[in-house]
Amino acid sequence: MPVVSVVKGPRCRETVYKSLDFLGGLKDVVANADRVLVKINFITAKTFETGVTSDPLVVDALLQWFKELHGEVAVVESDSSLTSADKAYRVTGLDKVCEQNHVKFINLRREEAKVRLEIPDGEVLKHIVVPRIILDAAVVSLAKLKTHNETGVTLGMKNMFGLLPDKLKFRYHLKDVNKVIVDINTVLRSRLTVIDGFYALEGIGPISGNPVQMGLMLAGRDPVATDATACRVMGIDPYEIYHIRRAYEKGLGEIDPARVEVVGEVITNVQKKFKRT
Repeated sequence: MPVVSVVKGPRCRETVYKSLDFLGGLKDVVANADRVLVKINFITAKTFETGVTSDPLVVDALLQWFKELHGEVAVVESDSSLTSADKAYRVTGLDKVCEQNHVKFINLRREEAKVRLEIPDGEVLKHIVVPRIILDAAVVSLAKLKTHNETGVTLGMKNMFGLLPDKLKFRYHLKDVNKVIVDINTVLRSRLTVIDGFYALEGIGPISGNPVQMGLMLAGRDPVATDATACRVMGIDPYEIYHIRRAYEKGLGEIDPARVEVVGEVITNVQKKFKRT
């Protein structure tokens, strides 16, 4: 039975650590991994209090945690159609966090060594081409608690979409981005999903909308179970979110709340109905 932690608390490292403590030491997350890659969310250069992009404080907490477990840790993101990951790295203050922790920030678009991954029984894709460094890495998907105008929500599995090194990602939206998300997560599975809800976003996400201070952190090894739990926190039925339901149907994780152990807070005690328009 997958475990998902839901922790309410002030915006501080201790709240992040508590969400990870509920999952144990997490040595299994880094086992046999060449490196740990913390995949952040920089769809734009807006700062964390907008609820749109990764919070430097959360990134800092994760870097300190995983540096205790592994010798090689890096932060990764790729350019989006709308912004440069390098610009967002500077504007959001993440550059200072990485410098203080002595870790690299890697713009995946600039990685020359790439590998082609075939997608068995793909929804819309037969293969994807990704940076080689992702292979044999322990990917930690650091997502935001956000709504999305196309996919309903943008959480841990949607965050994996950003591992594609292409800047013109709108081309994948034309293929049905919900199905693309399923295909990507079929061959690229995060070892840990962390969802930052200190400042969340409701409305017409992933960039517009309104910030919501939820004071929450969620974490889990099962990306489907973690995303499904986050949906319930947002007052959204995860069965209505195509990529989450389809990932469950394809055996990529659990969605049934009766088969997911939620630790920390009771969902109904922290739940808020997120606006989606």
